[in-house]
Amino acid sequence: MKNNSIAVVGGGASGLVAAIYAARSGGNVTVLESGARVGRKILATGNGRCNMTNINAGIQNYHGNKPKFVLGAVNRFWVDETLDFFNGLGILTKTEEGGKVYPYSDQASAVLDVLRFAAEESGVKIVTDFEVKSVVKTNKSFKLTSYDGQTAAADKVIIATGGKAAPDLGSKGTGYEILKSFGHKITDLKPSLVQIKTETEVVKKIKGIKLMANAVLGKRSEYGEVLFTEYGLSGPAVFSLSPYICGQDVISLDIMPEYTNEQIYEMIFERIANRPKITLENFFVGMLNRRVGQALLKFAGAEPLSRYAVTLNEKEVLRICDTIKRWNFKIAGTMSWNNAQTTRGGALTDEFNPNTMQSKLVNGLYAVGEVLDIDGDCGGFNLQWAWSSGAMAGMAAADINE
Repeated sequence: MKNNSIAVVGGGASGLVAAIYAARSGGNVTVLESGARVGRKILATGNGRCNMTNINAGIQNYHGNKPKFVLGAVNRFWVDETLDFFNGLGILTKTEEGGKVYPYSDQASAVLDVLRFAAEESGVKIVTDFEVKSVVKTNKSFKLTSYDGQTAAADKVIIATGGKAAPDLGSKGTGYEILKSFGHKITDLKPSLVQIKTETEVVKKIKGIKLMANAVLGKRSEYGEVLFTEYGLSGPAVFSLSPYICGQDVISLDIMPEYTNEQIYEMIFERIANRPKITLENFFVGMLNRRVGQALLKFAGAEPLSRYAVTLNEKEVLRICDTIKRWNFKIAGTMSWNNAQTTRGGALTDEFNPNTMQSKLVNGLYAVGEVLDIDGDCGGFNLQWAWSSGAMAGMAAADINE
């Protein structure tokens, strides 16, 4: 590699965009990808649909020691620039509830394909099965060595390895070790946007059922889809709360957030009056999912379910109302890195330029995406950070004056 050669370590979302912008800006770019193909994690995003970005994205959607680090991207390459970029590659998009943007085709593979096409058309060289073990600066250039002894050299290096989430898709945390070798500090790392494990007595009986609910964890709440699983709770609302479980014992669900306790109380007594001889087993049919209703009644102590509705007393109805509005599940932790969508924590952003992603400690070294101490909410925000940080680093690295 020569003539302002740039090595991009990692061929994920941020790495591919960094490579494309660096090449378009005149850089001689090589992507070093640890796996057999690039972009594997892109294919898994949005349940295979690829939630590309969110039109409502702002600093309020990002977390880390210094969330304001994101402002460099907001002011230079944000949602509009991202959509223009992908439109230029041939991706027609659509915007759904909550501002989530998807390819119109609903295919994450299409997003990866156009990125690969753009990289090839821009002259980017992609080397697969090159898992970088070390990066060493020698005079004005860098030497990169893989675990199996392959070597490469470059004038500048962009670390785009991702974090530790979903290691089976290539995110093994190697970028942190590389950055540490140059003196960069790494914050505590935790799985983020991940399922929450709870006591399983209730959830096992209703696993596979989805509903819209207001999930509450401490002083935080999130409205959205919740999925009951064999091990606990999943779904976007739960993912968004998962980074905050430290110190919390219980996660609560309001499964009828549109209604007050008083309205539900009246509704239940009206159902009793209208159908006094219906058994509790079928009492909530037409109001709640049947199995959810049965599990909720058992949780509230309204057993046996073979009883007639007319036998419910006021104390039982009040407990049922309270459970509908605040169904408590004791927390047992989160699922592992294998299930996480992203990483909370990373390389300390104080040590990087927010406008170029270049290290303040080592000239010519850049870091982008999940490897930095920036993570976003569920809903397209993490991919937006990947696109933005990658584009800015690519353009900056290609600038021979940087």
